[in-house]
Amino acid sequence: MAMVTPIPAMGERAGSMRFHGIGSPGSRSSSRSGATEEPVSRLIDEKIFVAVGKEVGKSKSTLIWALQNTGGKKICLVHVHQPSQMIPVMGAKFPVSSVKEEEVRVFREKEREKVHMILDEYLRICQQRGVRAEKMFIEMESVENGIVELISELGIRKLVMGAAADKHHSRRMTELKSRKAIFVCREAPALCQIMFTCKGYLIHTREAADESESEYASPRPSISGSEILEAFSTPESEHLHRTDSLHRLGSDASSTEHSERVSEGSLSTDEEEEERELDGSQARRSATVEQRSGHSPPSNFPDGVDDSFYNKIGKATEEAQSSKREAFAESVRRQKAEKNALDAIRKAKQSESAYSEELKRRKDTEIAVAKIKERLVTIKKEQEVVMEELERAMAQKEMLESQIAESDGTMDKLNQKLDIAVKLLQKLKDEREELQMERDRALREATELRTRAETSTLQPPQYFTHFSFSEIEEATNGFDSTMKIGEGGYGSIYVGLLRHTRVAIKMLNPNSPQGTVEYQHEIDVLSNMRHPNIITLIGACPEGWSLVYEYLPDGSLEDRLSCKDNSPPLSWQNRVRIATEICAALVFLHSNKAHSVVHGDLKPASILLDANLVSKLSDFGTCKSASATDVTGTAAYLDPEASSNGELTPMSDVYSFGIILLRLLTGRPALEIVNEVKDALESGTLINLLDPLAGDWPFVQAEQLARLALRCCETASENRPDLGTEVWRVLEPMRASSGGSSSFHLGRNEQRIAPPYFICPIFQEVMQDPHVAADGFTYEAEAIRAWLDSEHDTSPMTNDKLSHTGLIANHALRSAIQEWLQHHC
Repeated sequence: MAMVTPIPAMGERAGSMRFHGIGSPGSRSSSRSGATEEPVSRLIDEKIFVAVGKEVGKSKSTLIWALQNTGGKKICLVHVHQPSQMIPVMGAKFPVSSVKEEEVRVFREKEREKVHMILDEYLRICQQRGVRAEKMFIEMESVENGIVELISELGIRKLVMGAAADKHHSRRMTELKSRKAIFVCREAPALCQIMFTCKGYLIHTREAADESESEYASPRPSISGSEILEAFSTPESEHLHRTDSLHRLGSDASSTEHSERVSEGSLSTDEEEEERELDGSQARRSATVEQRSGHSPPSNFPDGVDDSFYNKIGKATEEAQSSKREAFAESVRRQKAEKNALDAIRKAKQSESAYSEELKRRKDTEIAVAKIKERLVTIKKEQEVVMEELERAMAQKEMLESQIAESDGTMDKLNQKLDIAVKLLQKLKDEREELQMERDRALREATELRTRAETSTLQPPQYFTHFSFSEIEEATNGFDSTMKIGEGGYGSIYVGLLRHTRVAIKMLNPNSPQGTVEYQHEIDVLSNMRHPNIITLIGACPEGWSLVYEYLPDGSLEDRLSCKDNSPPLSWQNRVRIATEICAALVFLHSNKAHSVVHGDLKPASILLDANLVSKLSDFGTCKSASATDVTGTAAYLDPEASSNGELTPMSDVYSFGIILLRLLTGRPALEIVNEVKDALESGTLINLLDPLAGDWPFVQAEQLARLALRCCETASENRPDLGTEVWRVLEPMRASSGGSSSFHLGRNEQRIAPPYFICPIFQEVMQDPHVAADGFTYEAEAIRAWLDSEHDTSPMTNDKLSHTGLIANHALRSAIQEWLQHHC
């Protein structure tokens, strides 16, 4: 349903309004003067109108109560929208009268869109409860007047609205608390039944009056002839004048008192009810008089009265009745005029209130504009200060530019002097290098003569080649920095292509205090031995203090443990194999028949890896013969006993090897690693210390390797195990069981290594009675039973929980082991 009147223009009276609504099939559609398709009263009776506010949360309980008590009738939502009298423009608000009409129109459209959105929220509540509903709203500055106007315009018979805000509700609440509710209850047409709710409870119901009570249609009683004669005996003009005066006096007094009470705001609901009853009684008395005067003459007049007398009486009665009707009509018109006057007074007060609010808003706006002007003045002053500072800065800039120009001239002169100094320094450097080379050449010749004198005729062969300095320079592309792969106190290392072979070239620093000694040590050690796990010295260039090695592309063990350059981590199998290879290389050095060699600076950085992750020992510049007294090395890996007594022995390498084993296990830094592993073994938390990047370590092997490493790290050297017997017997079977292959054996007469699947993972010995556990691995029966009897329910290899503790004898493997033992033992 849509009822539309023109939108009030700016400056129009405050009480003007506009209807907006949405119709549904079969609903009333009309304008001010249009015809109706169906009787309006019947359609209005079929609907229950619910007054809702702009805040859904506050009016939701009223709507839900109406939905629960509709009795099958349709719901129509009505809303009174109060148009804003202040229009936001450029971040401030201005009165409607001072804003362009187009901007006001756009703002009004936005307001109506918001109202539609609010009503759509109410409609969704109705749809959720399966009730069809319509929406309608009007624009008016007073909500209560808008509701009364809606009831009058639409002829609403049933209306539901709020009695008060939900926060005012209580169980004893029986009266209306809201000013709007009280006004609507008092001013709404009497034919409308209004139900006031609060927080989902019915608080008050204003019942509708019957239509018969609003009309003057009651039967008129008859009057006696004496009453007619009495009325007729008074002159007609005097009678009419008296009746009209009495009526006017009563109505004027009532109206005056009523208007005074309304203007003073003291008219109560009970007093209005009494006034309405008084007006009704007056109307009924007037109607009674009219009814009496409208009757025919009675039949009890005395005899002898002729017809002309009767005619005069009838004529006088008719004239009196007509006069009384006119007087009554005049009274009704006067009451309506008084009501209109009261409405005008009320609207005038509302206009005055709106005007006061508008003046207040305008005053606030003027204050805000004054503040903005003050702010603009302040900004202008700040801008002037900034401009002054800018001018000073520009002057300083010009002065600095002039100083820079002078400095440039001075710099040119200094550069010229510097060029002369550099040329002189280069000349001196060239002369120094020539003298240094002559000194080094003489020193080498003396060293060679001394070596030839000391060595016997049966000197061991040397496995290296002499290269010229030009070949070294060509291989490194003139010692290009892009080919440098390492640098330290010893010098620099380059990768190059020498005689179609990729090599690593170490350029030693001749100015280093240990440079000459380290250079000779490397040559003496590496030129007289070959081992698959010791780096190969290809040759040397004495002229350029250069050593040429085989090129190992995978860097050092230190780089791989720290995953340098995002290199993949080493698996636990590769770590076990690398430990075995290092052990083999150390045994080879320590068992040299000519003279035992101690590496002296064993650490992950001196262990290099080739493309197949085969480890090779390097950095033999600090190596010593057994029982040397010159102890040097990295502190975290250095034997504490050798540091204290100054004696370097093969057991010193065993200590460094133990630290490397612990690093392979945990991946942690070398400092304090011994104490960390000891604490983990004592508390049974070794599994938390293992390097997760290596994969799932077999728990038994990891624990065995940790205890072996701690033995190697004993402070007293006599408590450390021997590499060739004790350490090798643990590492080699462990490497074999992990799937690796050995490239080194301790001797020709050594017993042949058994296949890895013959070795018990716990005892690390050839099994005599192999049994299969729930984890699928085969163990020595004695070893796995001892493991299970010690209340372990996890696998010794994977550390996962076993599904059961049963064991199955592996007869086929036992037969194979016995056959192998018969042939090799």
